[in-house]
Amino acid sequence: MTPMINTDDLIDAREVARLLALSHPTSVSGYLQRYPDMPRPIVDLGGRRTRLWLRGEIEAWVRTRRTADAR
Repeated sequence: MTPMINTDDLIDAREVARLLALSHPTSVSGYLQRYPDMPRPIVDLGGRRTRLWLRGEIEAWVRTRRTADAR
């Protein structure tokens, strides 16, 4: 059985950038390369097409990063 995803929980690179306090959505690609533990998009249509992440996964990762950086 395929898990159900609430579409309200999906966010694009613009929202990921906002949550990461990045100035531009294209910076998210750099984070994906720099941080192997960063959640990967659950929808990636390739090329310059939309990628979507689960908001909860990104928010949890941000909290983890802030905790690690505070040490």
